[in-house]
Amino acid sequence: MPFDLSPGAALVVALGMLVAGYVRGYSGFGFAALVMSFAALVTDPFPFVAVVILSDIAMTAGQAAGIRAHIDWGRVRSLFLGCLVGVPAGVWAIQAVGVDTGRAFLSLFVLAMCGMLWAGLRIPPQGGPAHLGVGIVSGLANGAAVGGLPGAGFFTAQGVAPAGFPATGNAYFTALDLWSLPVLWNAGQITRDSFVATVYGLPFMLVGLWAGGRRFHAASPQDFRRFAILLLAGLSVAGIWKSLA
Repeated sequence: MPFDLSPGAALVVALGMLVAGYVRGYSGFGFAALVMSFAALVTDPFPFVAVVILSDIAMTAGQAAGIRAHIDWGRVRSLFLGCLVGVPAGVWAIQAVGVDTGRAFLSLFVLAMCGMLWAGLRIPPQGGPAHLGVGIVSGLANGAAVGGLPGAGFFTAQGVAPAGFPATGNAYFTALDLWSLPVLWNAGQITRDSFVATVYGLPFMLVGLWAGGRRFHAASPQDFRRFAILLLAGLSVAGIWKSLA
């Protein structure tokens, strides 16, 4: 097994890929945070950073043709300038801390983002400096593959239109991930096991993505969003508990 996973741990991570693909297919967010949160329950989650990023790029590539017309490129540029600084700092920080400390920070960060999304915070439309700041925070968080959550929270708080939210978000997240890959490679965080684990996980992810896309037409988006946030929050609390145990 890649990363010397036990069969039980590999099963939990595979389940995480399936559930995360389903949530991504329905809501457009949460994939990386869910996979990392599932992995944190059974193993050191940080070798999966590259796996999540590679998988995320593969998913977004399949959606590119349908979202291009709705992308707000001004937002994407400002966010990306911020992440150019944030990503190297985030990757360095993850390497500098121990597994339990890193797991605790990951879980606390995801829990905080869940609280922000649940609260439904609203702010007026923001200009370039605010996007630059969010890009820095997002880049830092992408050292643990959860850089999408600050962006999703920021877009939600501004009330970005339904068509523009996934389109602009996916365009930025793709740019963020493409920048993260060479930084991770330079830091020695991309290995043969990263590609093997991605290949093993893709079928689970794709089945979840397909099922989530079908479910999109049959459930309340607001109810499902609450479910996804509660699931992430529950996994985060479990991750904090494991770090302290």
